[in-house]
Amino acid sequence: MQIDKGERSQLVLFFRSYAWILIIVFFLVSCSTTRKIEKAPLKEEGAEYLWQQLKNHEFNYNWLTAKYSADYIIDRKKTSFNGQIRIRRDSLIWISISPVLGIEMMRLMISNDSVKYLNRLESVYYSGSFQFIDSLINNTLDFDMLQAFVTGNDFSFYEDSKFRASIDNQEYKLTTIQRHKLRKYLKENQNEIIIPFQDIWLDPSHFKITRVLVRESVEGNRKFEASYSEDVDIDGQLFPSSLSFNIEVDGRRIRLKIRYSKITIDQPVGFPFNIPEKYTRILYQHYTR
Repeated sequence: MQIDKGERSQLVLFFRSYAWILIIVFFLVSCSTTRKIEKAPLKEEGAEYLWQQLKNHEFNYNWLTAKYSADYIIDRKKTSFNGQIRIRRDSLIWISISPVLGIEMMRLMISNDSVKYLNRLESVYYSGSFQFIDSLINNTLDFDMLQAFVTGNDFSFYEDSKFRASIDNQEYKLTTIQRHKLRKYLKENQNEIIIPFQDIWLDPSHFKITRVLVRESVEGNRKFEASYSEDVDIDGQLFPSSLSFNIEVDGRRIRLKIRYSKITIDQPVGFPFNIPEKYTRILYQHYTR
């Protein structure tokens, strides 16, 4: 079949106009094929090996400072805020909370056994036990857990010898039941804290924690889940800049999303917490649910 000059010119014009579309389609198909080929099954590894890799790749710091923005969602009602967090590892967590584009409205300072809370909107403050944190989320936490959750690390003061390893959705998974707090870290007259069920998922490329699930087998089936993504390089270490927490208890769901920015480590900072004289001290029961 002969193609005259007019038809040939139209074909040339067509391919000149749409060749970029054909190239993109070919590129996408090629990339998709490559991804499928590269996604080989994970090699099974033992719990001891995975646990050691987890510890080797944890974020190591003594001091940590970061700005953050956050969304707090409960009963489908969302509150957005931002602020700053400061941590002295195994010692103090200091959090400043402000409305979006507003001045500070709240401040928290948390230690191993106490909590101080300053509410500038109502001119009140709280100073007392760690139970205050538990009351906010209707769940049981201690300082070690809270510190781990906000940095993407595992708990430091709990036993680590009873994990079982598996593979789940192309990630490594460590599972344990009845995980006890080490006795040397239990304070006098403190009830022993036990984690009934815990699952930890690890990214196979760098063994960082991508997800943690802590749940209970009691009436109400309380559950606490943390997810980590968007790792950034901080002085040669990977640190999750995006965190998501989901809490389920007594039929209620609480969700907290956090995004970190301007993260610095190992630069000593202060933890200012001055209570104005006109502020009124409040009692713990004001914040129970």
